[in-house]
Amino acid sequence: MAGAAVMATGIVSVGCHLVGAEVLSRVLLGVAAVSWVGLLPQVVRRLGRRVPGSAYLTCVATQSPGVLGATLAAATGVTWPLPVAVVLLVVGFGLYVLVLLHFDFHQLKEGAGDHWVACGALAISALAAGKLTAASGAPLKWAEPLRPWLLAVTLVLLLAALAWYAVIAVAELRWPRLGYDSRRWATVFPLGMTAVAALTAAGEVGPATSGWLEPLGRVLLWVAVAVWALVAAGLARRLAGGALRRTP
Repeated sequence: MAGAAVMATGIVSVGCHLVGAEVLSRVLLGVAAVSWVGLLPQVVRRLGRRVPGSAYLTCVATQSPGVLGATLAAATGVTWPLPVAVVLLVVGFGLYVLVLLHFDFHQLKEGAGDHWVACGALAISALAAGKLTAASGAPLKWAEPLRPWLLAVTLVLLLAALAWYAVIAVAELRWPRLGYDSRRWATVFPLGMTAVAALTAAGEVGPATSGWLEPLGRVLLWVAVAVWALVAAGLARRLAGGALRRTP
């Protein structure tokens, strides 16, 4: 719930930025940051010895403001969001490692959908690094020496996310879970986020890498669209079945 609150505030802030409501966008960015500082310690304290995939939302909620901050820095030339985004990237990855140490790997066999966040949290970390890479050029020329390092981090995180993607996909084929579960929406997010991270990284690397990375991102995006459609259809069937049962 804490992660969802931060992400919800962050995405509304992004939307306000896109329509030109800059004051509201920055206010919401501040609210998201305050929520993250206040709620994250509570979540970390509750980490048990074995946790489901939803626990990776601590990483996702940390990287989300980082993505927003790096995007804001690149779009406006404002300096202060960039170092904040770097700190959030490092802290977010640290949280990922912490959750990984407590992750119940039986979720690969038994998870109802949120086990995919193990992949999605790395993907949004790669996206945050990719946005920082983009921000390290114009108009923030002073940050350009950081670009090779940020690009390397982006690619390493993306490759790790793709590895998780492959492992979980194989597990889904080995132990099929075909019935609808609301937690399947937590599957759609990592699929889409991995595609977006690949496409973002493709825009920052040279032709030799983007030549395969961009097509891969496009394929993964359509996979995410297809899974979204399947989950939406499952939800529609569930709602229709409930309506029929209530009909006298």
